[in-house]
Amino acid sequence: MASIFSSVLLALSLLSSPFLSNANAHTKLGFSADLIHRDSPKSPFYNPTETTAQRLRNAVHRSVNRVVHFNGKDASVNAPQTEITAQGGEYLMNILLGTPPLPIMAIADTGSDLIWTQCKPCDDCYAQDDPIFDPKASSTYKDVSCSSKQCTALENQASCSTEDNKTCSYTLSYGDKSYTKGNVAADTLTLGSTDNRPVQLKNVVIGCGHNNVGRFTNKGSGIIGLGGGSVSLISQLGDSIDGKFSYCLVPLFSKNDTTSKINFGTNAVVSGNGSVSTPLITKSQATFYYLTLESVSVGSKNIKYPLASDSESGKGNIIIDSGTTLTMFPTEFYSEFEDAVASSINAKRIQDPQYLLSLCYSATAKLKFPVITMHFDGADVKLDSSNAFIQISDDLVCLAFRGDDQLAIYGNIAQMNFLVGYDTVSKTVSFKPADCAKM
Repeated sequence: MASIFSSVLLALSLLSSPFLSNANAHTKLGFSADLIHRDSPKSPFYNPTETTAQRLRNAVHRSVNRVVHFNGKDASVNAPQTEITAQGGEYLMNILLGTPPLPIMAIADTGSDLIWTQCKPCDDCYAQDDPIFDPKASSTYKDVSCSSKQCTALENQASCSTEDNKTCSYTLSYGDKSYTKGNVAADTLTLGSTDNRPVQLKNVVIGCGHNNVGRFTNKGSGIIGLGGGSVSLISQLGDSIDGKFSYCLVPLFSKNDTTSKINFGTNAVVSGNGSVSTPLITKSQATFYYLTLESVSVGSKNIKYPLASDSESGKGNIIIDSGTTLTMFPTEFYSEFEDAVASSINAKRIQDPQYLLSLCYSATAKLKFPVITMHFDGADVKLDSSNAFIQISDDLVCLAFRGDDQLAIYGNIAQMNFLVGYDTVSKTVSFKPADCAKM
């Protein structure tokens, strides 16, 4: 309720704000926004009856599910997408859609591109707590034509019906057979900013979903695609942010409930002492941000990481993703990595009763964790113990990594208390240790 109330206040302030920026103008922008973890009291997904350990356990479950949706083996479209539900991304943003603006708490997802929400009239919609967007109520809404570049940018996700060849339609299917269908449209999108200078983006390409079926949740009302594809928010902001965005993720369940931040444009530059950069690898799946991991060190032991099998150079062997909690390694490599970690810890192993994480110890034991360093191409990232281990129950601490042969993902626990910057023009991703609660 608090998040909805704050969104309404933001909407009211926008109507009279003299500081509204137009991101479509040829000016360079620099702004920051709150990035709200789905288990924060500020999130509509927040369940006050859950313990911290239960929330972490649920996040682990979502990580496992998310790999399936990334992989998209059962999807009817070629480009893999993630499930946009409580099992989907881990962070949310306050946005406003249309004129007058409708507040939407949207999942911010580096693993997808299209910005979409449920729309009236609903042919077949899932139950949604927040008001559903009504295109007829927005004076700036317009459907996108089949001949437009906005429609062709969606490639195989867009189509034109034989009955009405004028309006562009979209279909997104997910690994669990959930799907969303509707019109490709353009409308005004307004992003909240931490400096109370909301940023208005006109003619943003969105998906207006009239037929949304599957494992969606009533708490979710939209998605902000932050991927590398042509219709993502990053691509649509374009030259105004010079292709730059960054985020700083506050450790889960910090005592003061500080909100993480996402930065755009001039605010997103990552530089100075301690910052390191690695090449951003572009592949046919433009949505995903691929990095090259060369090896991982556990203390003094260095373990070579396998090359990418879908590339002659072997580069681009792991995806960096803010919406996956765990870090996923190929099974064979993970086994060697786990053995190295286990041999460095002088304590008795305890089995995870749910068999999700394979290296666990008693939370009451006096544990001394080894230093784990990720050796990316040109960038060594040294992890804190809080980036590598999580307490998933009152008496269980586990390694926050998992073996999975479907897809390798550098997850958000490993990224916490790092300023992580993406430069889609220079094709780099940068890391800098930071106290994200103070940013």
